[in-house]
Amino acid sequence: MSAPFDPQLDLEINRIIKAPRQAVWDAWSRPELFAQWWVPHPEVCRVVTLDLKPGGGMVTEISAASGEPFGPHMNACFLAIEPGRKIVFTNALTSGWRPAEQPFITAVISLDDHDLGTAYRAHVMHKSPADRDMHMELGFMDGWGTVAAQLAALVEA
Repeated sequence: MSAPFDPQLDLEINRIIKAPRQAVWDAWSRPELFAQWWVPHPEVCRVVTLDLKPGGGMVTEISAASGEPFGPHMNACFLAIEPGRKIVFTNALTSGWRPAEQPFITAVISLDDHDLGTAYRAHVMHKSPADRDMHMELGFMDGWGTVAAQLAALVEA
């Protein structure tokens, strides 16, 4: 079960990906695939940790371009996992349920069967309307939309 969408606090990306749900799941669960689509190109992603279990960590780093130094990108904790169907993570916690310094989002990634492949939904929740608005102003639709398109391109190929 997912939290209902609250337009005051939440943002969302929906996309039909023309690939089987398992292929989309693999792109989320295999670090070598995850790194290929998780940040908008031409930025480069390095996966430090991708431990898909409740309490497991997701730590990624980002570089402006190949060969540039990497810096922090995402440090999050997985809250719930339904293999092949759902991933819930938050950056309010880090690996092992440790509190994070600057919590910002909780995301629910849902994968459902669709006639054309997979219905992909990224539901991103914020603690306040101000945080939601800031995320929108930072380019949520472009950023999360771009990585969803990159994910689709990877698994549809």
